[in-house]
Amino acid sequence: MSEYAHLCNEINPDLLPEENGDTCSAEQENENLTDFGQLSLPAQQSNIHVITIIGQVEGHLVMPSQNKATKYEHIIPQLVAVEQSKEIEGLLVILNTVGGDVEAGLAIAEIIASMSKPTVSLVLGGGHSIGVPIAVAADRSFIASTATMTIHPIRLTGMVVSVQQSFDYLERMQERVINFVAEHSQISAEKFKEMMMTIGELARDVGTVAVGKGAVECGLIDQVGGLRDAMDYLKQRIEENRSQQPPEKGGEQA
Repeated sequence: MSEYAHLCNEINPDLLPEENGDTCSAEQENENLTDFGQLSLPAQQSNIHVITIIGQVEGHLVMPSQNKATKYEHIIPQLVAVEQSKEIEGLLVILNTVGGDVEAGLAIAEIIASMSKPTVSLVLGGGHSIGVPIAVAADRSFIASTATMTIHPIRLTGMVVSVQQSFDYLERMQERVINFVAEHSQISAEKFKEMMMTIGELARDVGTVAVGKGAVECGLIDQVGGLRDAMDYLKQRIEENRSQQPPEKGGEQA
């Protein structure tokens, strides 16, 4: 075995040299280094699936290439696969998002809320705008002590036809968000709408910024905590589900 192949095996035993050479999956190493900043990735089977909602939630319009974006057409199939998988027993959703497309965000939130498996959300950095419904859609929501959530009215971008129907549609869309958040958290619809319309907290807009403990005190988020707290709760729920499942029946004997 060449010195290069021996070095690769020390870094990651799974990267074995090829039978007809000693390249030892150099292409795979380069991909890991480029995509993840490390030479090898830990190989571990887990019964918990993790989905990240980062940057801007991208809907029907494609975001510019320089924007970090989470595409709803990537997230929804993952959620369906988690629900159908026999190996996956729980879902952890990590959010650090500025918001984005309202209908795309609501679609993600609705499918999380309707899942039969235990779900936990964790807000790190920020869970702003349409990220709020996604955060509260889980069975249990956590927020880091330094994380923030911005609550503000829904806006329209691009060309808008200035007629009454446009304003009525915007109002109905906003009510959809308010009702969803109120149904899946401890905050009332009146209180959430009041936070949306607060004057003086945002420099160029109306709204409220809830930071860590403040998001819990108003009833929006369930608990202040980090990754360990979220994982502990999710594992506890998984164990509870296992204990409630009836034992498998054995095969018939002659």
